[in-house]
Amino acid sequence: MKRIWLLVVSLCLFTTTLHAAGLEDKVVEHTMKNGMKLLMVERHTSPTVSAWIRFKVGSVDEKSDERGIAHLLEHMLFKGTTTLGTKDYDAEKPILDKIEETGQALIAERGKGNKGDKSKIELLSKQLAKLETDASKYVIKDEFFELYSKNGGVGYNAFTSRDGTTYLISLPSNKLELWAAIESDRLQNAVLREFYTERSVVMEERRRSYDADPESKLWETFVASSFLAHPYGQPTIGWMSDIENLTRSKAEQFFHNYYAPNNSIVAVVGDIDTKATIAMLERYFGGIKPGKALPPVTAVEPKQAGERRIELVAEAEPALMIGYHKPAIMADDDYVFDVISMILGSGRTSRFHKKLVIEKQIATEVGAFDAPGSRFPNLFVITANPRSPHSIREVEDAIQAELDLLKSEPVAERDLQRIQNKIEYEEARRMGTNGGLARNLTQYEAVAGSWRYMTEYRSRVKKITPGDIQRVARQYFSNENRTVGFITKKGGGK
Repeated sequence: MKRIWLLVVSLCLFTTTLHAAGLEDKVVEHTMKNGMKLLMVERHTSPTVSAWIRFKVGSVDEKSDERGIAHLLEHMLFKGTTTLGTKDYDAEKPILDKIEETGQALIAERGKGNKGDKSKIELLSKQLAKLETDASKYVIKDEFFELYSKNGGVGYNAFTSRDGTTYLISLPSNKLELWAAIESDRLQNAVLREFYTERSVVMEERRRSYDADPESKLWETFVASSFLAHPYGQPTIGWMSDIENLTRSKAEQFFHNYYAPNNSIVAVVGDIDTKATIAMLERYFGGIKPGKALPPVTAVEPKQAGERRIELVAEAEPALMIGYHKPAIMADDDYVFDVISMILGSGRTSRFHKKLVIEKQIATEVGAFDAPGSRFPNLFVITANPRSPHSIREVEDAIQAELDLLKSEPVAERDLQRIQNKIEYEEARRMGTNGGLARNLTQYEAVAGSWRYMTEYRSRVKKITPGDIQRVARQYFSNENRTVGFITKKGGGK
């Protein structure tokens, strides 16, 4: 049985090598005159295609009065255009304009705090609610989704992170032109209808998923405490006061400035002819004017000079988070951290799982990963949930012992080889589907500057030595470079 398993692993790794070697030849690149970057891969295994659009605009690019705007725009861009999502845009538009005028007046009056006129606030609130009801009569709900669904589209979704915003779908390959027509229309003619209604939805999302959830609240506070200067510290959803003060006008300006061809990457993977696809996408997207270049993020996080500890008292199970500042993607040491993450926290064979969960049984789960983004220097994060009756301190001490072991004892070459093999296998597995490859192409083109990061990654990882791991562990896993966050029950011990 063991010989059969080894044969399967060998075949997987052989396939991985072929995949990496062939990707350079399979990816077709094309950049339009307006700056839109196309990345295409022909795969004729099924008559389907995955299409992803990545905008290189995330919450890290927001100014202080724009926090949460990228995430809110992710919601708003499903609302339609001047022709989709509306029964009569000419009749709808005057009401939308009145809604915006009333919404801005309400925000301004509320912004006066105790000096605000309560009766005026109440009147404006009622007017806004009535106007939104009037406008809703013209709205066709979810028309994007219905169009895609009727034409075989699946997985229609979007997500926003600190590093960017992505819209994705998979559909029959003969419906790719429908996708191009819809998405180019959205880029040029998006209408942010139901803005203040949707803003309330996002505020409720924030209450439910962050303010009322102790572990999410700890995470948000933990990240904010780790970044005092850099915008990685601000939550993607925004703080509640940020969301409350966002206006449709401000969102429209942000959208028109940056959600543009020159700030976008399109990946199309599947049953396509690349030459025909380029010609078709040029017809739909080539005439769209470029937007503004994104202003550089110039803030640099000062070097941490002492441990920071954050305690959240809540009626919840104890939880622990430990973060160490580390370099961004493409830095030499970032590759070493990937290997360390696999050694310590990836799967049932990892050191954390074997020592803390299986042997000592002091934690129910322990993980290790990079956060909160990749474009800029970030954090190596360790999370753990103590197993009752063991304390946060016991788990923290056990984690520290494993980090100290990395510093003092070289990782065995056979263990390092196993980890390197697993990294290669996992990369190939994630790129095995059209959507997985489209995701990686857009992700790495955006954050690493080139999708070729994927093909170069394997050779970089193979060069990592036990000495590299020891050096990185000694350099970064220090108390003064550490932020610790934990949940304790009121009156409970740590």
